[in-house]
Amino acid sequence: MRRPARIGSRPGMRRALALARPVRLLVLDVDGVLTDNAVSHDGPGPGLKRFGIQDGMGVKLCQHAGIEVAVISGLGNIQAEQRSRELGIREFHGGHLRKLPVLEKIMAAKCLEFSQVAYMGDDWLDAQIMARVGLPLAPVDAQPEILRIAAWISKRPGGCGAVREAIRFILLAQGKLDRMWREWRD
Repeated sequence: MRRPARIGSRPGMRRALALARPVRLLVLDVDGVLTDNAVSHDGPGPGLKRFGIQDGMGVKLCQHAGIEVAVISGLGNIQAEQRSRELGIREFHGGHLRKLPVLEKIMAAKCLEFSQVAYMGDDWLDAQIMARVGLPLAPVDAQPEILRIAAWISKRPGGCGAVREAIRFILLAQGKLDRMWREWRD
C-alpha cells in the first residue's frame, strides 16, 4: 500500500517528488476534481457545474511546460467537454465508468508508460486507474479509499484549486516552477 505525501511527511514527500519527475501526461477526473462535486438544477437539462479558474490556469501552465493534459470522466457532460476545449485539452473522454482501457489507448497513441502518467481522482471510479499510474493524486476531500491509494494529496478540495496545487507540485518536482514564475513576473 502506498503512503500518501502529507504535510510534514518528508519520506512521503520525497517519494511523491520522485514519482512526479517523469510525468509527461496529467489525466483528470471531472466531478470532484475539476468541479466542486455539486450540480445545480434549475429545470430540465444537465444542470450547472462550477469549474475553478485557478485550476484552468494551472492546466495552461502544465501545457506550457510540455506536459499534456487529458480528461476521463465517468459521466458524459457537455459542460465538461466545453471547458476542456476552452483549455485546449485535446483528449476529452466522457461517459466511461471503466477508465483504465481509455487511458491505455491514450498511452499507446502517445508511446507513454504508466510511470509517465499522473492521474487525479476522488472516488471509487478512479481506483483502478490510480493503482496503475506512476503518480496517483487526490484532492483532500476524496473518498477515504482513494486517499489511501494516492501518493500525493492536495490541501484544497476538488473544484477549489486542487488541480492547480497538483500542477504546482509536478512543476516543482520537475524543476520548472521557478522558471515559469520568473517568465510571468519579469
